[in-house]
Amino acid sequence: MDNNHYYSRTQDNLESIPNKFIFNFKEHKFIYHTDKGVFSKNYIDYGSFVMLNNFIPNNINLPILDMGAGYGPIGISISILYDKEVYMAEINERAYSLILKNIEENNAIKAKAFNSDLYEKFDGILFSSIVTNPPIRAGKKIVYEIYDGAYNHLPLNGELWVVIQKKQGAPSSKEHLIELFGNCEIVSKDKGYYILKSVKMN
Repeated sequence: MDNNHYYSRTQDNLESIPNKFIFNFKEHKFIYHTDKGVFSKNYIDYGSFVMLNNFIPNNINLPILDMGAGYGPIGISISILYDKEVYMAEINERAYSLILKNIEENNAIKAKAFNSDLYEKFDGILFSSIVTNPPIRAGKKIVYEIYDGAYNHLPLNGELWVVIQKKQGAPSSKEHLIELFGNCEIVSKDKGYYILKSVKMN
């Protein structure tokens, strides 16, 4: 695998070109530091924006998990918007270091970052909700491992929220989630992006 892909652990051969932008959302001003080699380095991607527009935390008293968090725009935004404890998992070491910087920059005191390959750092930990903008370029196997792992890290009535484009596999993702959870709701469709939600019922 090319280790310069944003879903790889290390990017030793990739130069650093730091960048930052302001994201104004729901009367909040977020500042996000990014760099070359991370996903959507110039501004929050539309899929993440659609997720933030639609996600609503449930009432289960457990942390939320942002799986494949990138530099942290979904997880940090959710943590501040809803005053929730949010864990963020990211395999890319450069993106992980940016999450730490962005937590500090935005004073996201309830947000925590983990340099984790999928769920490796979360054995035995359950989450009220798991949100993901999955790394499509990593391949279907990785994306479905995110879905399958989510099932094992949710309590009864815990929720998995996914943003994925129709052309990148939203219909097949929905089928897989129905097989896995027994349900999958299309919460929103916005410019080709689907927000899918599955609830763990048993």
